[in-house]
Amino acid sequence: MSLRTAQLARLREDAFDVLIIGGGINGAVSAAALAGQGVRVALLERGDFAGGTSSQSSNLVWGGIKYLESRDFGLVRRLCRSRNRLLDAYPTRIEEIRFLATLRRGFRYPRGFMWAGTWLYWLFGNAYTRPPRLLSRADIAAAEPCVALDDSGGGFEYSDAFLPGSDARFVFDFVRAALDAGAAAANYVEALHAEHGADGWVCRARDVDGDGAPFDIRARVLINAAGPYADAFNTQTSTRTTHRHVFSKGVHLIVDRITAQRRVLAFFASDGRLFFAIPMGSRTCIGTTDTRVERPEVTVTDADRDFILDNINRQLRLERPLTRADIVAERCGVRPLVVDGQGGDERDWLALSREHAVEVDPRAAHLTIFGGKLTDCLNIGEEVTARIAALGVAVPQRGARWYGEADTPQREAFMHQAQAIKLEASAAPGATEPAGARLWRRYGARAFSLLDAIRDDPAQAEELIPGAQYLRCELALAARDDMVVRLDDWLRRRTLIALTTHADELRAAPGVQEACRVLFGDEAERRFAEFVQEKFPSGH
Repeated sequence: MSLRTAQLARLREDAFDVLIIGGGINGAVSAAALAGQGVRVALLERGDFAGGTSSQSSNLVWGGIKYLESRDFGLVRRLCRSRNRLLDAYPTRIEEIRFLATLRRGFRYPRGFMWAGTWLYWLFGNAYTRPPRLLSRADIAAAEPCVALDDSGGGFEYSDAFLPGSDARFVFDFVRAALDAGAAAANYVEALHAEHGADGWVCRARDVDGDGAPFDIRARVLINAAGPYADAFNTQTSTRTTHRHVFSKGVHLIVDRITAQRRVLAFFASDGRLFFAIPMGSRTCIGTTDTRVERPEVTVTDADRDFILDNINRQLRLERPLTRADIVAERCGVRPLVVDGQGGDERDWLALSREHAVEVDPRAAHLTIFGGKLTDCLNIGEEVTARIAALGVAVPQRGARWYGEADTPQREAFMHQAQAIKLEASAAPGATEPAGARLWRRYGARAFSLLDAIRDDPAQAEELIPGAQYLRCELALAARDDMVVRLDDWLRRRTLIALTTHADELRAAPGVQEACRVLFGDEAERRFAEFVQEKFPSGH
């Protein structure tokens, strides 16, 4: 029986303390926090886990330096402290990274004023990271020759943090932690309707990827963590709230690596907003846009592509300007921004932040999580736990550690074993990090089983797809533990493969066919055809 099949059976048969709708970062971290402290939890996601906003980020884990301009100092302080907690708890999955910011002459603030702002930012973060530096034109030229300096008066350098791997994988790890703690969770399960009665909530759901037959799930408390669809689900359940969402579309483009240095290049785009070039494995992620939209369903337009390409070409000295033909992959999603009541006019829009809000209806035993971002996830988990306890739900292991990586001795033991089997000797050329470090970052203590597989069969240490930095041995682990239902779940959300490899190359890669056989067995051909039809609907 597959992991997902077992979870579907539990959803049908068990009763729960808490049912969470939505498997993005808010839902995943809530499930991990509650299950990790002994609460009986169920989690539903109508698509794949982290299939929406949570897989369309910039991979930055940052304190929101841009909010200094709007004088939202309390938020900056909280986000900086949240970033520090994540750096402590996930020392291999989240890394400090330097941001090199270049300013143009005539910018709205003097360079010295901006540099002073980075020191304030550093102090808000308890001086946790490396201190800022003021940079001259010569300093920038020496550090990053690719930066165009014709109209620059210099810049500055400061630290924040980022995910060197997949943002969606980081979210899924919270789902995995919840499962390990006893939660029931399944992707591709849609909540059709939910009603509250004397005995709690009854949610009618269906398996989107199965026969679609409806079934009921029972829980005492319902948490709406549907992200940009939270308002729509509240309408469906006749839940009235003070808060609501407005939407900002953000687009990032993935291109070939712009700089060999492991740092973020920061600029101010033509619309005055911060604009980044961020390392992503063997590629660079550039963006973003910030366009107000009315609905959460969004796509990348040519205007989005041209805005990003025009801005990056203006800021860099490249052998040739980047064009649409240089785009390897794209990210496009909405940021659900929180407003009160009927707020959200143009003035409010410009000042809106990613701060979250948790709204509770005690009589209906219902919570809605509005807004939020990855940096703030641990705070959301803790706040949700406190709100659930206040509703009278027992939290048997309150205060138990529910997040973080395995301890240092385990990591050191893994690295020692990886060295003993000469894992790095089989590394593919062009790898951006050692294979042992990469496997530990992705899987933690589960990575020991990968070393066992390599000992039994050295071919398991081979790269599955050229340039993808993914070993053959990882497939069996993904098939067992990662609840992969469709090929894109694996290519785009459990890994970065679809973001760092051209779609045409994936369609032709023998490693993708091999992955289908391992992940889907008898359904391999159907799942591959499904992927091709989605990515190449015209047959090209």
